[in-house]
Amino acid sequence: MATVGCAVYVPREEQSEEDLQYMHMALDMAYEAMKHEEVPVGCVFVQNGKVIAKARNRTNELMNATRHAELEAIDEILRNQPPTNPNFGCAPHSGCIGDNPMLCTTLYVTIEPCLMCASALRQIGIGRVVFGAGNERFGGNGTVIPIQSSPYLAYSPPYESVGGFLREEAILVLRQFYLTENIKAPKPKAKASRVLKTQVAPPGISMHAIAASESKSESNVSY
Repeated sequence: MATVGCAVYVPREEQSEEDLQYMHMALDMAYEAMKHEEVPVGCVFVQNGKVIAKARNRTNELMNATRHAELEAIDEILRNQPPTNPNFGCAPHSGCIGDNPMLCTTLYVTIEPCLMCASALRQIGIGRVVFGAGNERFGGNGTVIPIQSSPYLAYSPPYESVGGFLREEAILVLRQFYLTENIKAPKPKAKASRVLKTQVAPPGISMHAIAASESKSESNVSY
């Protein structure tokens, strides 16, 4: 494994086929988000080898900046498997064995969770996070702040976080999205002449550097 900043990336030859299988599902959700004119981020939650929730970004659809893919899925899981421990909100590991569904659950998400989502994941006691590409501006799993392992969150134990799974694919779908016309923008910019750049820099080198000429807005993406 390689550590870039505090984010850990797993080389392709060391990535398990099971993890890649679920990440492909998360990538499918990212493409679904793009079809709905959302920033293309998708995720899948897997518990004991079973998919218990899939979600995509819905921030534009719901006009709510907090409706990231991870939070959409978390809401579904907690509706279906609500913990009975009254201290779940502040001590997710304190209940009886099996009470909190998140403890034995892995999140697969195409882009590293942002600061908001990374904090929520830790507060609910997620077991493991597997992500595709790093989130250079708001990454909460080590790229910007290592919320997943910070000792300052004393009441929520840390969780494992590894990245690099279908990283290039996750970056390319973002680039595809930012080549499309945003007809909802106050001053839509013509992008028909822009060409999708397929070269992807390795972790630690800005994924926007090669495609910087495509869109100024891409460098400000919150994922």
